[in-house]
Amino acid sequence: MINAVIIEDEILGLNNLRNLLQQHCGGVQVVGTASSVAEGIELFQDPDIEVDVAFLDISLPDGLVFKLLNQIRPINFEIIFVTAYEKHAITACNYASVGYILKPIDPDALQLAVARIERRRADAMEKRLELFTNHYNNPNVFNKMSISAIDGIHFVNIKDIIRFEAEDNYTHIYLIGGERITASKTIKSYEKMLNAYNFYRVHKRHVVNLNYIRKFTRGEGSMVIMEDGLEIDVSRRRRPAFLERLRQLQAGPLPQ
Repeated sequence: MINAVIIEDEILGLNNLRNLLQQHCGGVQVVGTASSVAEGIELFQDPDIEVDVAFLDISLPDGLVFKLLNQIRPINFEIIFVTAYEKHAITACNYASVGYILKPIDPDALQLAVARIERRRADAMEKRLELFTNHYNNPNVFNKMSISAIDGIHFVNIKDIIRFEAEDNYTHIYLIGGERITASKTIKSYEKMLNAYNFYRVHKRHVVNLNYIRKFTRGEGSMVIMEDGLEIDVSRRRRPAFLERLRQLQAGPLPQ
């Protein structure tokens, strides 16, 4: 069984999540609940409660849930944020490989979030939580991301990523120095996540870091040649928008 706690200040929302877990996630048992930062701290300090995952509302009556997390560190359990749509929170979750579900809760989304729960070492959760809070508090200043891969969690500098290559529902991520990470996310999720950081999807299978393009060849079979010599086709459908993106960047050097 997976032991879960719920921190939620709205009693209807708390009961709804508890019922959904009971109905759709048979391997999860709720071992405790709280409705505020203070109650949450007391809950986690109970020596009789062992927690595998915490479902956390971000905004609580006596402060943000990060206040609670800072009081009980190190974090040695998984976190799934339960929140209404909030762009910064969702983006931060994606960068840091931290789970989230949106209100109103969809049972399928809840099952998927629970299926991704893994018992990891405390320092892995600590690093992911640090990435999350850094981006949540400074959404325009971000240079590192967490990648949930088939062999564990990798923490990489965004500027060190050369390109992404899709293979079914997995994505191969190529870094400077020749390292390759295989992530358990689709390439579309990385395309949306990193568009603001000068990554562009030139083909259905390829997202490239514009900072590592050596040359763009025009013509019927146009392609980009990367710094490592790799040639990647630019699809006919994506070519006009890609050329416009390049024109927008010609005024100066590509930001790192």
